[in-house]
Amino acid sequence: MRNTKRKNSGFTIIEMLLALTITALLLTALAATINASMVNLNANEGSFKTVNNARQALSRMTAELRTSQGVQVIEAFDFCTFINTDGETIIYWHHNNSGTLYLIKNANFYVLCTGVEDLSFTKGIDPADPGKVRNVQISITVKYGTVTKKMSTAAVIMRNMP
Repeated sequence: MRNTKRKNSGFTIIEMLLALTITALLLTALAATINASMVNLNANEGSFKTVNNARQALSRMTAELRTSQGVQVIEAFDFCTFINTDGETIIYWHHNNSGTLYLIKNANFYVLCTGVEDLSFTKGIDPADPGKVRNVQISITVKYGTVTKKMSTAAVIMRNMP
């Protein structure tokens, strides 16, 4: 007699196709998750860099304000001019169209921060001498993608322009 029973050792073609389909779906979901994580990571990194640059710019401006011989604020044009302790003129300027904060020193333009939506210098006048600036408040708003951050600082002027 002949054995007519078939030995089941292995997978059928249907089982293999089903396993491949499930594996492909899982790999596609995994790739989409990794891609979304990378996009989110890049956005967070860009936002962090923009905010950090703005903080550094504020810190620099505040330090120079505190040690300057004098300050002149032109509020209408987003300019702030400092005379440092060496008698050198330093200008901070926000270019509205490009969203860039510039440091102008010795007729050279240096980019301090990009992504600046708004920058304002508000001067406090000395009540004893209305011609002198006593303090300056600086507010900066930066944006990267959908993240907007507003920061402010203030500094008292130790010396004043003659």
